[in-house]
Amino acid sequence: MQKYIDKAKTLIEALPYIKSFRGKTLVIKYGGSAMINNELKKNVIQDIVLMKLVGICPVIVHGGGPEINRQLEKIGKEPEFVEGLRITDEETMEAVEMVLSGKINKAIVTDIESHGLNAVGISGKDGNILIARKKLINGKDAGFIGEVEKVNPGLVETLIEKEFIPVIAPVAKDVNGSSYNINADYAAAAVAGALKAEKLVFLTDIEGVLKEVSDPTSIISNMSINEAEDLIGKGVIAGGMIPKVDCCIEGVKKGVKSVHILDGRIQHSLLLEIFTEKGIGTMIHEGSQLIAEKI
Repeated sequence: MQKYIDKAKTLIEALPYIKSFRGKTLVIKYGGSAMINNELKKNVIQDIVLMKLVGICPVIVHGGGPEINRQLEKIGKEPEFVEGLRITDEETMEAVEMVLSGKINKAIVTDIESHGLNAVGISGKDGNILIARKKLINGKDAGFIGEVEKVNPGLVETLIEKEFIPVIAPVAKDVNGSSYNINADYAAAAVAGALKAEKLVFLTDIEGVLKEVSDPTSIISNMSINEAEDLIGKGVIAGGMIPKVDCCIEGVKKGVKSVHILDGRIQHSLLLEIFTEKGIGTMIHEGSQLIAEKI
């Protein structure tokens, strides 16, 4: 009997969060192991479906790097990167768009709809959601790598109003109609900011922001954007974590109430972060001081 009582207590703990977030938009950047491992993938979709059923409005922006690499290998092309960004010539851009806007995007939609909900797979090109410009790397042209110049959230807002779950591939076009590959983290931050989302969640393969890189238990659970910038300046946040945290800071500055970095390798990490008192990852928000409980 006790195990059933414990289950009921878990549901009761979630009630204030369900009430607080009902009708609010939550943008999820879906990537990492949670897109590759079948069991984790199943958990993420279940989490998103539950959020929708309790009245939250999830929006998914997804990556797909490993699948793009496999497609490039099939055509005999070696993936190349500079500063963590994929060098994208015309042939690579075609592969990127085929994999992101096609295979991966529609697979996520199918997984969601298998639970009886409605989802729509789109890219940043649809409805001019993402208008891009060429991104130069160290002042040099690296092909069709883009950065977001403008967001038009109208189509996404319409889908949300019609009770669809939007699933967005991070492919955009410029004012001349040329296609660009957009880093999924930055695309998610731009979309979340334009929607004034309640939360932006990054599913990653790390525990969160750590005080000590070698100590996975040293998670910084809560910090303001000023504190995050200070930790970058002090070198506590370094290397590959800098662009991830920069995306979080950018999202908050654009109007997202709070941004979360979660370990997508943990089963049901989304539910644990959103519907429990302490959460499991790192939350970044606008406030000038750390707070005891998550907002």
